[in-house]
Amino acid sequence: MEEFDWKNNITNKEEKERLAKRIALRVKDNEVIGFGSGTTSYLTIEEIGKRVKEENLHIKAIPTSNIIKKLCDDLGIETTTLENNTPDWCFDGADEVDEHNWLIKGMGAALYKEKLNIKASEENYILVDSTKFVDRLGEKHPVPVECDREKSENVMDELKKIGAIKCEIRKSNISDEPLITDNGKIIIHAWFDRIEADYEEKIARIDGVLESGLFIGYNIIVVK
Repeated sequence: MEEFDWKNNITNKEEKERLAKRIALRVKDNEVIGFGSGTTSYLTIEEIGKRVKEENLHIKAIPTSNIIKKLCDDLGIETTTLENNTPDWCFDGADEVDEHNWLIKGMGAALYKEKLNIKASEENYILVDSTKFVDRLGEKHPVPVECDREKSENVMDELKKIGAIKCEIRKSNISDEPLITDNGKIIIHAWFDRIEADYEEKIARIDGVLESGLFIGYNIIVVK
């Protein structure tokens, strides 16, 4: 997957830095922690890296993207996988949060592993600045749907049957070609006027879909 410039393109940086420092303080020696992707997670990992270095903490991270894996390597944080370890807890960001704590995630194209981490952990912290709260899920962002490139037309047709009002393939930030994820898939952005409780399950059943950025009914703690 292409590099996202999470380090330099940070909106609401002051709020995100406050959240990052707050979560970094709860890291304990010998923990296994799921590391999310995106700007808030990036800042949090930098803060955790400082503690690891200054306090000689021994932790293992389960990164949700190749970019976050590289950041961990640069900071001297050991990484592992869900195949080898279960997270004690996870942290991540979100693109939208509604009153039910339903989420849209995945604008950083790491939604598949983000969902795997959250499903594997009993303690999940979602770090969100004030711009991420919405009255209606889908108000500001489309739902990212990661899928096989060769099945994209069928996936878009099926998304429209569910209720999507518009679908388009996400383009790369550096060319007019589709963005390719860490999993070798593409992402369809699907816009909805409303999102029902069963949409995540319905999207998951579409042939060719790997995962969607809908997170409905998960065991999460929203930190703001």
